[in-house]
Amino acid sequence: MPLPLHNAVNALGIDKKLAKMTVEEFLESGLEGYEYVKGELVPMPPTSLEHGDISLNLLLPLGSYCRENQLGRVYSSDTGFRVGERVLMPDIAFISTDRLPTDRSKASPVPPDLAVEVVSRTDALHSVEEKAFAYLEAGTQLVWVLKPRSKTVTVYRSETDITLLTRNDTLTGENVIKGFSCRVAEIFQ
Repeated sequence: MPLPLHNAVNALGIDKKLAKMTVEEFLESGLEGYEYVKGELVPMPPTSLEHGDISLNLLLPLGSYCRENQLGRVYSSDTGFRVGERVLMPDIAFISTDRLPTDRSKASPVPPDLAVEVVSRTDALHSVEEKAFAYLEAGTQLVWVLKPRSKTVTVYRSETDITLLTRNDTLTGENVIKGFSCRVAEIFQ
């Protein structure tokens, strides 16, 4: 649940100066454990073991593939990315080598090429979909939304190009991570 910045100041003991920060200031602040959405701090609580298992089942093969083929970097859920006027922390993200920021000591000032969101039991599906569209609008080329309950992956390429994959299908990196593929069933083991 988002906290209006003025409430975050009181409830979390955050410095009053941060209550009026812009997205640029948030990126520079070093404040961890929050996403910045529409001027509000959104706490990112710990996830479930199931969520962690699913993330790792995709993160490991994706990371290995990208490293072996020198395609770019894969990041875990504690990494922030500027996505328009938001700073989001996808569960998994990929940035191609040619788009990697030179200063990697801070959150990324550019959106990822691929963003992956694992739907938690507490997530509202409309919020996850809104996040997927925010990534696309900011320039992310591909968004994968993993749904543990149905064991499906929704692939977003644009607002009108959306595909649902079931456990019998193969997820591919398409033109974003060329040559990468993974059986959907393997992600949800």
